[in-house]
Amino acid sequence: MEEFILKNFDNLSNDQITKLKALEPLYKDWNQKINIISRKDMDNFYSHHVLHSMLISKIISFLPGTKIMDLGTGGGFPGIPLAILFPETKFVLVDSINKKLIVAQSIADEIGLENVITIHARAEDITDTFDFVVSRAVTKLDVAWSWVQKNISKINSNEITNGLLYLKGGDVSGEIPKKVTIKKWNLNEFTKVPYFEEKALYLITD
Repeated sequence: MEEFILKNFDNLSNDQITKLKALEPLYKDWNQKINIISRKDMDNFYSHHVLHSMLISKIISFLPGTKIMDLGTGGGFPGIPLAILFPETKFVLVDSINKKLIVAQSIADEIGLENVITIHARAEDITDTFDFVVSRAVTKLDVAWSWVQKNISKINSNEITNGLLYLKGGDVSGEIPKKVTIKKWNLNEFTKVPYFEEKALYLITD
């Protein structure tokens, strides 16, 4: 596992470090069967995928019992790294492509994550409510919000208001939903890894 993970997260338990270290060989093995991550990105697995996902925890430390949906999780990002960081938080990984969920669930099971379940569905068809929805650039901000606004619980228990936590880079000025509150954090505030120079995390709430 890359040293920058340990430098950016110096309070990880031995169990969390073990689980994080186990991810790369498991994803490499699965990637030979199902193309989950491009070869170029696989070479930067811990920065482009694991660290990117984990940086959400620089904004919020989810309380035990928090329920989170990972929208368009693909092979399990950002849900699986976050589930490692927050073992008492429930993560529901949702994707419309079942073969990707097979990978995500298999990896979660392999490393012993008991707080992860997967659901094969489109976001529009999910009716449960969650404290937060997390996602990585699956579509435009306003489209993602239109899909999940109905799923955000009105009862707040964490340090920030329930909403959509969305990882995306570049200019999103043409994607801002109407009649919402939006906050932005530049990810290069939290890490020196060059990949994050133009990457950000957005929180969208009613």
